[in-house]
Amino acid sequence: MPFAVGLTGGIGSGKTTVAELFAQLGAGVVDTDEIAHELTGPGRAAVGEIARRFGPQFAKADGSLDRARMRKLVFEDMRAKKDLESILHPLIRHEAERRVTNSTAPYVILVVPLLLESSSYQKLLRRVLVVYSDQETRIGRVRRRDNLPREEILAIVSSQIGATERLRRADDVIRNDGDLAALEPQVAALHRKYLDLAAEV
Repeated sequence: MPFAVGLTGGIGSGKTTVAELFAQLGAGVVDTDEIAHELTGPGRAAVGEIARRFGPQFAKADGSLDRARMRKLVFEDMRAKKDLESILHPLIRHEAERRVTNSTAPYVILVVPLLLESSSYQKLLRRVLVVYSDQETRIGRVRRRDNLPREEILAIVSSQIGATERLRRADDVIRNDGDLAALEPQVAALHRKYLDLAAEV
């Protein structure tokens, strides 16, 4: 099993940017959001299962998931959220484990937004890396990226584990309140550390 680091952080903290920087340095990257996107693409089995559970209106004409409609439903209906998770999470976890196991990179960064809210990935991981940004910075990023109203972003933030608890459970922390120039040396230092740790395994 390759040396794997779980990368997590609140919405808008910059997980994708950090993962991309690790990839540029030669790390393997497995992103569970990307896997979820693939699993709910046109004609994928997960979409059929979701449409059977929630109704055909949740599948677009091209056979992909209507993500905007589903996002609205799961933030209004906790039961619907749990039902969706029961369909998607086992599929995502299985594919993530396959990709981590098959990686030939020196080490793997496994990106899981809700890593600390779940115990599903613990057996794959040697360390937990948290990307931290203050809340207003995160809200601003998400508004620019997804064009969501502030109230909806705050609802997402409140559904996630708190920053204090996230930091308490981290083995490593990257601070991402600045620009790329502030981020790159932090990633480079951890890259060297993870290479050393992976070589010891």
